[in-house]
Amino acid sequence: MTTRHYTPIDALLINIDQALRTLFGQPTTTGRPHPAAETPPTELPPAEQIQTARLMRVNHTGEVCAQALYQGQALTARLETVRERMEQAAGEENDHLVWCRIRLQELGSHTSRLNPLFYAGAFALGALAGKAGDRWSLGFVAETEHQVVEHLDSHLRRLPVDDQHTRAILEQMRDDEAQHATQALAAGGIPLPLSIRQLMRGAANVMTGTTYWV
Repeated sequence: MTTRHYTPIDALLINIDQALRTLFGQPTTTGRPHPAAETPPTELPPAEQIQTARLMRVNHTGEVCAQALYQGQALTARLETVRERMEQAAGEENDHLVWCRIRLQELGSHTSRLNPLFYAGAFALGALAGKAGDRWSLGFVAETEHQVVEHLDSHLRRLPVDDQHTRAILEQMRDDEAQHATQALAAGGIPLPLSIRQLMRGAANVMTGTTYWV
């Protein structure tokens, strides 16, 4: 079987399609079962429902950014194996994207109106990381996922005790992100300089601080 080689126009159209699916349509998922399928949602008091919805809106935007990062990195990756790994991880991030969106709908809330802006920024960062070289790109993935794991742990601590439905979703997401970080380092990723890690954390704080409310 021959491998198809895409032209720049093909790649552009594919990435536009993926962006539209991520932001407004139905992303392509891996087909894994919903992690909370066996844990029915608990009716929450109004204040806890609002708080949980805000946390899940932040998590949904985080998955939008993750999708954009992986697509940008896959676009500029040099090695085919790295490109394939980015695309596989992007599929798993789409699972998270759908799970978060479903939970937001259950909570009677909405996704962030800032998602298109954050998608564009994250895609550009991913493409730049890929341009820097595959080892740096994989290191960028590992650091991103390490920070996401910390972020998810903080949300798990803030969830209402009785909300086992949301907890099951976030725990599965955290396990997936940790695995992505491990795989990126095993594939040759190198640790990023402290200054870059701090910039990434600052950008993440801007995203979480705005999408919590908008």
